[in-house]
Amino acid sequence: MASAKSSRSRASATSGPLSSGIQHLGGSIPGAHEAGVQLSDKLKIFKTDNFDTDAYMQSKCQSMNEKEIRHMCAYLQDLKKASAEEMRKSVYANYAAFIKTSKEISDLEGELLSIRNLLSSQAALIHNLTEGVHIESLTEVSDCSAKNNLDKVDGQEPTELEKWVGELPDMLDVLLAERRVEEALDALDEAERVASDAKEKRMLSPTQLLLLQTSIVEHRQKLSDQLAEAACQSSTRGVELRAAASALKRLGDGQRAHGLLLHAHYRRLQYNMQTIHPTSTSYGGAYTAALSQQVFSAIAQAVNDSLEVFGDNSAYMSELVTWSTKQTEDFAHLVKRHALASSAAAGGLRAAAECVQIAIGHCSLLEARGLSLSSVLLKLFRPSVEQALDANLKRIEESTAALAAADDWVLMQPPAGSRVPGRSANTAALVQPRLSSSGHRFNSMVQDFLEDVGPLLSMQLGGSTLDGLHKVFNFYINLLINALPGSMEDEENLGSGNKIVRLAETETQQLALLANASLLAEELLPRAATKLISMYQTSGADDSSRKKGNDRHNRLPEQREWKRKLQRCVDRLRDIFCRQHALDLIFTEDGETNLSAEMYLSIDGSTDEVELSPSPIFQELFAKLYRMAGIAADMFAGRERFSTLLMMRLTETVILWLSEDQNFWEDIEEGPRPLGPLGLQQFYLDMQFVILFGQGRYLSRHVHQVIVEIMDRAMAAFSATGVDPDSVLPSDDWFIDIAQETVSKITGKTRMANGERDLNSPTASVSAMSMSSIRSHGSS
Repeated sequence: MASAKSSRSRASATSGPLSSGIQHLGGSIPGAHEAGVQLSDKLKIFKTDNFDTDAYMQSKCQSMNEKEIRHMCAYLQDLKKASAEEMRKSVYANYAAFIKTSKEISDLEGELLSIRNLLSSQAALIHNLTEGVHIESLTEVSDCSAKNNLDKVDGQEPTELEKWVGELPDMLDVLLAERRVEEALDALDEAERVASDAKEKRMLSPTQLLLLQTSIVEHRQKLSDQLAEAACQSSTRGVELRAAASALKRLGDGQRAHGLLLHAHYRRLQYNMQTIHPTSTSYGGAYTAALSQQVFSAIAQAVNDSLEVFGDNSAYMSELVTWSTKQTEDFAHLVKRHALASSAAAGGLRAAAECVQIAIGHCSLLEARGLSLSSVLLKLFRPSVEQALDANLKRIEESTAALAAADDWVLMQPPAGSRVPGRSANTAALVQPRLSSSGHRFNSMVQDFLEDVGPLLSMQLGGSTLDGLHKVFNFYINLLINALPGSMEDEENLGSGNKIVRLAETETQQLALLANASLLAEELLPRAATKLISMYQTSGADDSSRKKGNDRHNRLPEQREWKRKLQRCVDRLRDIFCRQHALDLIFTEDGETNLSAEMYLSIDGSTDEVELSPSPIFQELFAKLYRMAGIAADMFAGRERFSTLLMMRLTETVILWLSEDQNFWEDIEEGPRPLGPLGLQQFYLDMQFVILFGQGRYLSRHVHQVIVEIMDRAMAAFSATGVDPDSVLPSDDWFIDIAQETVSKITGKTRMANGERDLNSPTASVSAMSMSSIRSHGSS
């Protein structure tokens, strides 16, 4: 049967993934490469029962050089790894079914053993009845004479074997009564051997043989019941328990023995847990530690006893894993009910994290014994921990809203004792982040939150943590938006969940809002998230370096996308800030516009002498930019790029409004009166003024192109009157002089003598040549 099984195994193996490897090994079989030879013919040598692998490999290696041997060894190693991986996946995929099937097989074996014992007892009873009837009939004929004749026939005495058989029941009774288990087991084994020999050699009569077999079965059952009773006693401990289980296994009732072993450990665990009583004043970590100590110590002892008595038999190991998983689940439910539930509901993330850490720490000690149950705990603890995460984030939102209601929006150094994440003490002393009071508190709460989350990264909470941080940051951005005067909701909407915050009335306060948002989004939160992800990668330190490299590669895109989400929140605040200031420039408090076509169309109809200068709205735009740039230079120290983008965005908002105002261009192109020479000069001067003060600081390439396009559009509208625009436009120097004079007046800086310019002036980068090129482009 074994040979047949091995033949089937080899036959099935050749049809799987290893067939290619066998074909590779068999490549040197004579005729293996001939087209007409079938694969089955090539593999016949591997299917024979007397196939000798050592001899085959030795014969092949003799005809191979070193390089070919190395290649073949490498190929065999790859096949081995592939086979092992396939086996591992198969086991994991069908583990639950495997455990269930193993348990059913074990139960079936126990039932078969019970049936065998029952049949043996019934057979013995039938034979006893049969022999009893026969002997009784003989006794009725002649009881005394038959006995005397038996004693006297041929003068024979009972043999030693017959005497031993007669004394065996009494001897077994004595051994069982005195609980001499090992001697009883030896006696039963000896009786089994004698019965087998006697049956084969006909050394006993059928009646004596039946009596011997019946006695063996009866005393085996008595000994089994006696051992089971001993194992169920609460006083049975350690060595005695293992001895009873080992004896039951020797009797052939291993499944019952293993079940009793686990049940004994369960009863002892329940007894020890009676002393652990959680109260309303008890510390969750202390309760979890005490409970973990009892539960996982019991599981560890059960594993040791099972391995010592039963080894690594798959059926018993499956039952052991199922039992250990059940105890772990019961433990997790107790911890959730008495420790995690209250912490999670109150947002006590640190307390919840400590409970989880304690439990995982005790559970991980079982891995040295080959039993990994951490995944069971993590799965059951995860909902409670996520609840604690949500409650903690909600508390951060509520605290931030309360602080924003009292924030005066003045930037300050961090309070004494505050931590600067990601910086050493020396560096932090030199460069401290300046935020408003609510910004500092928000940052501090986020840092504390991340420290609490760090120990929980083994639960794969990194992604949900980043999403939660984005949510609370977006909430803070909404508070900052509400602090802008022009963005407050109507009074009827204030009760619909909107948070009331103190208004940022001055430009300095409003820029402080942007400073808060930009510093948090660009430096503080990403640095904290980087630390969080590095902790996540460190938590998998037992993985291979290749796997950690892949994890790092997979996490970085997620981090970059999260940082982009933060930046989009800041952009939303910046855009609303710029829109509000642009509206303040374009419209008056009465709703009238400061930027209309009439301001250009009415110049030519005026009877007064006109002295052209940049329109008030564009002078106010430059004054606002210049003023804000001075404030931002201090607020955004080290982050000048954000300040520059802010000023560019404000300029862009005004210019795009002009470019997209359909009423303005309808009046210019189709209005009640055409655009005149002075109107064209005024419009051209305004645009040149914007280019002049914005070049390099307040003007992006996109906005520069938009200005050129609207200049083209205005000149085209003037050309429709039949006059050449170049004939009415002064020289470039004229525009430059007027623009620079206006800039000097607004900034308070005098122009340099002999036409020189201050290198620090916003117009320093603009030359007559560049102006000429702009004009030539506009008139082309």
